[in-house]
Amino acid sequence: MIGFGFIILSICCVLCLYRVAKGPTPADRTVAIDILGIIVVGFCVLLSLKTGKDFYINVGLAWALLSFIGTIALSKFLEGRGFDE
Repeated sequence: MIGFGFIILSICCVLCLYRVAKGPTPADRTVAIDILGIIVVGFCVLLSLKTGKDFYINVGLAWALLSFIGTIALSKFLEGRGFDE
């Protein structure tokens, strides 16, 4: 069952990478990059379930926080606003 989850997440990863490469607007690319961050967290959760080690959950949490901050910074850059606004 966990192997099926890895397959589904891999397919989603390929589709998101396609959207990053061929996205018609920068906003589409930003959303695809954000979804890739969520997929990485999903991979971390599945690895944690498979190995029984909670270290991967900590990595997933850190990745989610950094992905959120990066998405906010990228969206502010695309709007042309400063980081302090």
